[in-house]
Amino acid sequence: MQSLIAGAQRAFHEVLGDDGSRITVIQCPGTWELPGTITHMCQELDPAADAFVALGCVIKGETSHDRWISGAVCNTLANLSTSMRVPIALGVLTCDTMAQAEARAGGKHGNKGYDAMKAAIEQAVVLRGLSWDRLP
Repeated sequence: MQSLIAGAQRAFHEVLGDDGSRITVIQCPGTWELPGTITHMCQELDPAADAFVALGCVIKGETSHDRWISGAVCNTLANLSTSMRVPIALGVLTCDTMAQAEARAGGKHGNKGYDAMKAAIEQAVVLRGLSWDRLP
């Protein structure tokens, strides 16, 4: 998880040239808690946020539990993004093994935290009607 956060922070710095002081990192107990946490942040803690990046990982186990968690979280985050009218980038890994997760969190398949942050910034630009040259 820390490598996904580090990737997101690196993307924020590279794209916006910011030292990270404009990023708030909230760690949830698990991926299931992401929608509730982001809802609370949208409504109570930071209603003026330009975007949110949901990072997490669900690894397949012996049952279908992973599919229920992944589906519910992804659907809820998509609905939240449209109802709250704020970009919520999806950086939730859904993998069969820990090795697959590690490969997508800074390994040979890149860093999905980095990718999610870039997507969040790009979508915030689109939704706010900003041009790239107006960003700090």
